[in-house]
Amino acid sequence: MAETPRLEIQHLTRSFAGRAVVDDVSLRVMPGQVTCLLGPSGCGKSTTLRMIAGVEMQDTGRIFVDGALVCDTVFRVPPERRSIGLMFQDFALFPHLSVADNVAFGLTGNREEKRARVAEMLTRVHLVQHIDAYPHQLSGGEQQRVALARAIAPRPKIMLMDEPFSGLDNRLRDGIRDETLDILKEEGTAVLLVTHEPDEAMRMADEIALMRDGRIVQQGAPYNVYNTPVDRAAASFFSDVNVIRGCVQGALTDTPFGQFLAPGYPDGTEVEIVIRPQHLKIDFDRGGKGPNPTSMDGTPARGVVERARYMGSESLVEFRMDHDGSVLKATVPSVFLPRPGMALWLMIRRDKCFVFPARA
Repeated sequence: MAETPRLEIQHLTRSFAGRAVVDDVSLRVMPGQVTCLLGPSGCGKSTTLRMIAGVEMQDTGRIFVDGALVCDTVFRVPPERRSIGLMFQDFALFPHLSVADNVAFGLTGNREEKRARVAEMLTRVHLVQHIDAYPHQLSGGEQQRVALARAIAPRPKIMLMDEPFSGLDNRLRDGIRDETLDILKEEGTAVLLVTHEPDEAMRMADEIALMRDGRIVQQGAPYNVYNTPVDRAAASFFSDVNVIRGCVQGALTDTPFGQFLAPGYPDGTEVEIVIRPQHLKIDFDRGGKGPNPTSMDGTPARGVVERARYMGSESLVEFRMDHDGSVLKATVPSVFLPRPGMALWLMIRRDKCFVFPARA
């Protein structure tokens, strides 16, 4: 028998001033699973979260928690009875309450039971020594951990997180993210996390739902969403991309790098071959001596270095290509800083290319 989703939303829509901000969004989150709603600002992520939380009403669609209906366009369970926790970027701690009283806010039971749960949660986030402190006496990272303890203390079935780590500096962010996920998974909480940062989604999510213009355009495990994008926009959301245009003839596309398979496209279709900079290879063995037609990566094409920059763990080199004057980017591990004007031969990893219809 299939496990019941902890959270399920079906065909949610929400419009403002005649514009669909959320357009037919459906997804499921299982107990202990982290799903990221990933997309650019304004694509409908936060509005979706607000509808699930119950602070925004959908125009159409249904919301279920553990298989039980909590909201449609007629029936509505109040937000405080949905067993849903919330975490936001601004922490939203009460400045006039102690750490203990902040964590206890929303708990039920007698004084001793509340105090025991508060102590348990603060121990788990390594802040029990600050139980009587006030928020202004804590660092930003400590305040975030108090907010986490407060959100988890009532044992919610679902945790909704809206850019909760964006206010932290990079030095703290990774550790607090990992710690937060460990605690949520131990509790068996279903997590729906909103972010516009692909790196955060890749690091945290069991599943990514990529949103654009109010719709989920692709959903799946991070590996699959990254390596099998549905279109050029999906590919470029995760990283820089190089684009080479071509025309299909006999399910093949001619390019300066040789022929590429384009199955399913009629003859005469203009297509874009999309490849990430890390998969554009510099043919160091040729040393500028010209193409090697037997290369397993196709025919090398010549480019002239325009600029090179060291990025820390890799170098980014931009080439002006001889064949059409376009600029392609390649990343090289470690330090590689060729001088501008230097000619090098480039190759493309065919197995790492994506072929999409050309955009107008």
